[in-house]
Formats: sequence, structure tokens, C-alpha cells
Amino acid sequence: MAEPETNVRRVLQIKARALGDPAQLLALIRSAAPFYQALGGTRFRVLQNVDDPAQMLIEIEYEAHAALELNRQKLASDPMVRTFLQGWRAMLAGSADIDVYEDVTG
Repeated sequence: MAEPETNVRRVLQIKARALGDPAQLLALIRSAAPFYQALGGTRFRVLQNVDDPAQMLIEIEYEAHAALELNRQKLASDPMVRTFLQGWRAMLAGSADIDVYEDVTG
């Protein structure tokens, strides 16, 4: 008998600094929402630092199949994902940090 598919919930947190007009970075982030939703994103939130408007914090909650989550390198090798990430890297020019968290609040 096949094992039931199990999903894990994760929070992707991206800390980014706008290299130019913060409105351009915000537009880029908003345009990415459908992409993350297609990959299982359940919540998408953008926070802008009130003291430093060039600083953005993007939080994306998502569910992923446990086997896929264990092998993010495989996902990163997907052509659609690679193309998307290359665009982001070019726009952010190394001004972003990305972390993946698990909510252990309880």
C-alpha cells in the first residue's frame, strides 16, 4: 500500500534592499505573487521598513510535499524556477538574503 502524501508548511523569508526606487522593487515582488501561489504559497506578505523604505521583508507561507521539501536542489534545477530566480537575482544584484523557516509556535 502506498504511503499517504504528506505536506510540510514552511515560511520563506526574503530580506531585500531596493537598489533604486523602492516602488520598483515592490512592483517586482507583487508580480511574483502568482508564481509563489502556483508553487503552493498560501500567504504572501510584504513589509517595508518605515525608517528605511529601501528595506523590504517578504514572507511567503507555503505547503510543499515533504519529499520535495527535503530536496530543494531538485526544485531549483527546474527550468521554470531557474528562469524565475535568475530574473530576481539580476534585479536584486545580491542585495537579498533568503531563509526558510518552520513555524514551531505550537
